[in-house]
Amino acid sequence: MSVVTAGVMVLDCAEPEKLAVFYKEFMEAEETDATANRVEIRSPDGTRLAFRRDVNATPPSWPRPENSLQAHLEFIVTDLDAAERRIVSLGGRPVDTKDSAGPSEERGYSDPAGHSFTLRRTLPTAPKQG
Repeated sequence: MSVVTAGVMVLDCAEPEKLAVFYKEFMEAEETDATANRVEIRSPDGTRLAFRRDVNATPPSWPRPENSLQAHLEFIVTDLDAAERRIVSLGGRPVDTKDSAGPSEERGYSDPAGHSFTLRRTLPTAPKQG
């Protein structure tokens, strides 16, 4: 029997209420728990994120190497352009939107508190021949 019953990615930030709204709107999630220092949300697919108050939180500097990635989220989307428009309308910003080669397309963003995340769209592949 597993000791762990669930996993939650927790991001430290100065204003957990505001950051929770960004992700709640972007992921079409619901708030499942809130205290004075922590807000947790769950998306329809079961992804759980929490935002913990840290008044001394400093945003990661990604893509610069100093104080780089502290955590990195990745979201699978069907339409990169539509997702980008939604992110920007909610206060996020693009940090790496160049076209990537390979079996998937990716774009990098940061949320309003500076945490980095990636949108990824997997391209359909042709059926295996022979």
